[in-house]
Amino acid sequence: HTAEKLIPSNRQQSNKTKVTMVSIVEKLITPSWYRGQATSLVSNAAAYYRPLARAGSITPLWHGMMAVGTIMYISTQFAHKQTAVQGHRQIEKKALAEYYE
Repeated sequence: HTAEKLIPSNRQQSNKTKVTMVSIVEKLITPSWYRGQATSLVSNAAAYYRPLARAGSITPLWHGMMAVGTIMYISTQFAHKQTAVQGHRQIEKKALAEYYE
């Protein structure tokens, strides 16, 4: 009997999952959660990078360069290359439709 009490039933697990999903959705739609996350990110970044910058370390520069490069790559993919890929797919789709007619 003690093992049965320690192992949660499917109903208990299902209720926990529902509660967890509801709390996640509530967080995602609440602006104060995003504000708190942004504040935490800024304060953690400042606490990490300020001593490095004051010591003359190159690490903040490298991290900044990697962040800019990543952002530029992602924005280029979404802005330019995705439209080109979609155009090529439309041409291929049309060509295959003509081929199989």
